[in-house]
Amino acid sequence: MGILLRWLGAFLLLAAIFNPTRWNYVSWARTNWADQTSLIVFAGLILTVIVMVYLVSTMRSIGILGSIVIVAIFAAGLWVLYDWGLLGLGNSALNIWLCILGLSLILGVGMSWSILRQRLSGQQTTDEVSD
Repeated sequence: MGILLRWLGAFLLLAAIFNPTRWNYVSWARTNWADQTSLIVFAGLILTVIVMVYLVSTMRSIGILGSIVIVAIFAAGLWVLYDWGLLGLGNSALNIWLCILGLSLILGVGMSWSILRQRLSGQQTTDEVSD
């Protein structure tokens, strides 16, 4: 359940920052910059910190190679759906949502990798601390 919540948190975070609807941070910041600059900067900094937590955790746990593998698996799945005629890629809104889904999968797996590895292998993961 924790793994699903971490992925859902990543999905909601990315969708809050940008999505094809008008209900996102980027659209709000563009339309209200002159009137609400301080609030926009404040919210942007909070979102940046949360994204940094996800990114640092992901890079420490799965790294660039792991991220590339997840993207490749996701892209291959989309390719299969496209070949079977279940997915059309002409809709730009759908493409944005699929991109958000793919990026959230990377961040969700990155946040959960230590837990997944421990459950699969039975080995505990620890951070190395230098003196």
